[in-house]
Amino acid sequence: MTGPSSLQELISALRCLPGVGPRAAQRMAYHLLQHDKPGAVRLTQALGRALQAVRRCPMCNSFCEEDLCALCGSAKRDPSVLCVVETPADLLMMEQTHAYDGLYFVLMGRLSPLDGIGPREIGLDFLARRIATGSVREVILATNFTNEGEATAHYIGEMLRERSVRLSRIARGVPVGGELEFVDTGTLAQALLERRPV
Repeated sequence: MTGPSSLQELISALRCLPGVGPRAAQRMAYHLLQHDKPGAVRLTQALGRALQAVRRCPMCNSFCEEDLCALCGSAKRDPSVLCVVETPADLLMMEQTHAYDGLYFVLMGRLSPLDGIGPREIGLDFLARRIATGSVREVILATNFTNEGEATAHYIGEMLRERSVRLSRIARGVPVGGELEFVDTGTLAQALLERRPV
């Protein structure tokens, strides 16, 4: 037995969220309709407002509502250093460290030829134009340490090799507070390879 078509449409729409399968989408839909109709209305209104108001920052490619995002518009940021991240969520994580005061470029993805995502789909031409302005002296590659993230970092590195910018990659290895006994062998091997003098 299937429910009303509008309910099925809601369940189907909720499945577009990452990590939400058919059962989770069904639970969410039932919860909203059965226990939290005001929450469903708030969700609908917030999503509608966000779709109308949120756009891409013309400098960093992240989300904003103004002509320029707050980070790109800040006089306190160092415009000569550019950190390249995959997603706005990665940008937020970098900001939470309070260890970086430069600007960002958000790719909104990573190279994944099997999924049809190439350099054009993640805005590498936009990144190249940004660096061509001459104000950037260092580019920090902060893509994830997945196969796609590594391929993306390598591609950007090759793309920028002929430019007069310093290129660096965030380090990887044993996490702060981690115990060697519980670290996976790949991470430990990388930490050994990337060791530094004391």
